[in-house]
Amino acid sequence: MGLECPREKMTAVLTAFPNVVTDSTVVFNVVNKGGRVGDMSFDFTVPLAAGDPYERALAHGLAEETNHPVRGMFADMLTTLPVDCYGVDYGVNGGFNKAYAVFPMGRLQELDKLAAVPAMADTLSKWMGLLVDYGLDGRVSTVAVDHANRTWNVYFNGLSAEHFERPTLQAMIRNFGLPEPSARLLDFAETSSALYPTFSWDSPEIERVSFSTRTTDPNALPAHVEPKLGALAANAPYTYDGDRRLVFAGALTTGGEYYKLATYYQMATAAHDRVRRGS
Repeated sequence: MGLECPREKMTAVLTAFPNVVTDSTVVFNVVNKGGRVGDMSFDFTVPLAAGDPYERALAHGLAEETNHPVRGMFADMLTTLPVDCYGVDYGVNGGFNKAYAVFPMGRLQELDKLAAVPAMADTLSKWMGLLVDYGLDGRVSTVAVDHANRTWNVYFNGLSAEHFERPTLQAMIRNFGLPEPSARLLDFAETSSALYPTFSWDSPEIERVSFSTRTTDPNALPAHVEPKLGALAANAPYTYDGDRRLVFAGALTTGGEYYKLATYYQMATAAHDRVRRGS
């Protein structure tokens, strides 16, 4: 991808999370904005026994301390919700980006239970009625927290084709207060099976919404319009049997739209099937 890979940054994260090589699902994740890939994320699962990944990142100098309410979110979720495992999004150059709380796939969570988490921002409550109206309640698979930027993603998984019919998509996006997407992004969104909005503790508005689709086809949308993503989808290394597992995603923000790709490199023995991802 034409990116640097500083050995000291990789050594630091592998020291902090030593189980990665032996027993984690490992995913490489890139974002293509304006034809440019700025970094690659090295993402991996973390067992509950290893503890809160943000606390571990703090202890090893990978993240900075904060006294914001976001600080207690993982502890609150572990107390009130059936968290299955954690995850980390770590930029090869940028360092610690996000921590994930992953729920059991057989126990996707309801929005009211998530909104009741003490450290959760009130933003979710504002949008809950709309999210329920679109049939997203009881479909939360993962919550990702960006501690530095005070934002968080809610991943809605296992959605049906009806969730992504074009009139439904357009109405939902307008109600989210986001700009009209391009025809290309709508074409991609219609192939999706998951979506994830981004919320903030510092604003009541939805910052962006992303749509994602799982595939083993490196030529799936949007590979043919984003050559760098297509090249990675066709050539990324992987260690498991069968075809390469990919997740393409498209994001819509107030400032424009862009595409992402996650490629699964390694599958843990008890692999946690989750939506990937992004900024």
